[in-house]
Amino acid sequence: MNMAKLLSKSCVLVCLLAVSTLIASAQYEGELTAKRRLFPEVGVGLRAIKRGDSEKTYVLSSQGLLVFDAKDHKLLTIGSPTANVPTSKTTGPGGSAPGITFAEDFDVDAVGQIYVADRAANLIVEYSADGNRLKSFQVNAPLSVAALQDGELAVATLHGPHLILVFDKNGRDIRDFGEPEDISSREDLNRYLNSGYLATDARGDIYYAFIYTPEPTVRQYDRNGYASQTIQFTEIEAFAAAQAARKEIERQERKGKQPAFKPILTAIGVVRASGEVWIALHNRLLRFDKDGYRKATYQLYTPDGTRLDANCILVEKDRILIGSDPLGIFEFERPDIKLGQ
Repeated sequence: MNMAKLLSKSCVLVCLLAVSTLIASAQYEGELTAKRRLFPEVGVGLRAIKRGDSEKTYVLSSQGLLVFDAKDHKLLTIGSPTANVPTSKTTGPGGSAPGITFAEDFDVDAVGQIYVADRAANLIVEYSADGNRLKSFQVNAPLSVAALQDGELAVATLHGPHLILVFDKNGRDIRDFGEPEDISSREDLNRYLNSGYLATDARGDIYYAFIYTPEPTVRQYDRNGYASQTIQFTEIEAFAAAQAARKEIERQERKGKQPAFKPILTAIGVVRASGEVWIALHNRLLRFDKDGYRKATYQLYTPDGTRLDANCILVEKDRILIGSDPLGIFEFERPDIKLGQ
């Protein structure tokens, strides 16, 4: 063999090894075990975890909207189902504001005002930072909310021709956007399968995470509704689950009854400063960089080794809070920081 051919083969081998190493590091598979459980009173009916621009942590569960300080002491209970307090009365520590019928989601804006999606009442309800109910406006079957700049609010619903509605500070519908995916030939079934969760970043971009699409999908929009990118998990390990989901869609299309599907994508968390996206597929946690490239995948476990199926994610500077109904909320180290990724 001459020297040129030997060098050529050596270069190919080096390149292949480099690519293999890059792929392995970019899609690291590992386990994440929680350090501890937080807020032990929270478990059954857990829906969402959020943090505003203060040190407060907000948790939505069957108990209502709970507000905790930086030391995890409960400050308020807002909208408890058992509450019977006049709307003008300010709540005190551990007190509660008027009840929420069935809340799906909430968000907190830059000044601490809270917006709750009450699906059963077909309302978006606004509360002040200290728990006073300020106002509400009608939205048909709201599923998720995201506070935007200038007092605007993005809402995802079960109905309507577009995925996202945007309301001004007075509750007036000012724009809508987001085309549904073509998943089913049945119009009602297709709209249901396009249900989604909302998240935002510091720039005001809006992330729409599709709950039921066979291939886990997140779309990113700017605040005016222009789509910038789509993040999709289509690797070989997702193929079997996607095929099973499509078969179930075909089966329910033939039945012609009210749709009932298990979620594919169960939670989304966005790093507000960087735009990195973390999604949960039950007990799998996937991390994508700001350009939509998958960087890592992890299996989630509680401190005692129990499988943790996530339904809410809060990504903070040096930790991740992951919630599961009914197991509760758990604190994890951020593996990307620990590993220097």
